[in-house]
Amino acid sequence: MIAGTAAALLAAVLFLPLRVSAVCAKRAYVLDAVSGRVLYEKNPNERSLIASTTKIMTALVVCEQCNVLDRMRIPKEAVGIEGSSMYLQEGEVLTLQELLYGLMLSSGNDAAVALAIYCGGTVEGFAELMNDKARNLGLTGTHFENPNGLDSPGHYSTARDLAVLAAYAMENPIFYKTVSAKNVRAGERYLTNHNKLLWRVEGADGVKTGFTKAAGRILVSSATRDGRRIIAVTIDDPDDWNDHAAFLEEGFSRFQVQRVVCAGDCVGTLEVAGGENQRVQVLAAKDFDYALAPEERPQLALPGPGFVYAPAVEGAEAGFVYVLIEGKAVGKIPVVYGATIEQTPESEEKSLWDKLMEKCKITIPQGS
Repeated sequence: MIAGTAAALLAAVLFLPLRVSAVCAKRAYVLDAVSGRVLYEKNPNERSLIASTTKIMTALVVCEQCNVLDRMRIPKEAVGIEGSSMYLQEGEVLTLQELLYGLMLSSGNDAAVALAIYCGGTVEGFAELMNDKARNLGLTGTHFENPNGLDSPGHYSTARDLAVLAAYAMENPIFYKTVSAKNVRAGERYLTNHNKLLWRVEGADGVKTGFTKAAGRILVSSATRDGRRIIAVTIDDPDDWNDHAAFLEEGFSRFQVQRVVCAGDCVGTLEVAGGENQRVQVLAAKDFDYALAPEERPQLALPGPGFVYAPAVEGAEAGFVYVLIEGKAVGKIPVVYGATIEQTPESEEKSLWDKLMEKCKITIPQGS
């Protein structure tokens, strides 16, 4: 959902009330995943270490490229990995889904290596798959060197990129099932999700925690209510649980997704030069929804000179109309002509005469 929406919108930033804008994080980003609206941002494009939130991309690549019902025998390369672990044993056999639970609930660095080897052949080969996916999603501030998020100078992302990635990943049903689980059994293990928001915030359904001393506390969260999803990201935030709870609650209570324009609505008129009628209506070619605060009143603006040359053909593309809030463009909608306006006979004759003169280009000699 968000992949298409984000490309279509020029998101306006509207900061939330003071309680949330005083967030402790050095970098933050809050996104309405349905409309693509940015509800809050703080240093959103600043690159930083991202610790175990890396595993969002690891899980996504596995969900998209592998059958999670496949079983794998754990190789020795995936045993005893530093940091958080699901304590894999060499030679034991688990399904990829069980490893995904160990990856996303227990933040197992060993599970990340096992999945990378199964899906990419090697850790390095899997990192290439991760970077390919990042490029496909337009994550220009992101680069991966490993599947688990262990600190590395060439391994980084941004608050914005993590939000876009999470919003996209949450549309994958296997990924969603994995990160929204509170407690599961994986083989002989009983795993509990590290994401405390699943118990604290109504509708919370993901996504991933992260921490290293160098990166600080990092949290990517998601909550869904009445078909609407909000994604929040904080990087290097010592009070992340409270900040995210405030972000999500404020996002749902203050902003409501509304239908701004329906397909077929008249969004303006254009003058028709040389036409049988002087003006033609232009109609929205698609619906446009956006998250709005109660006091906001969207406006529409047609760009360009305000006129077209006849003929205008009903249903033909007529450009686009901007949606504005407080003078800022927050999106654009394709528009079509609402009627066919033919050329007048006089304009047709003039057009033919102009073309003839251009071909002849008669030059009168000087002094004649």
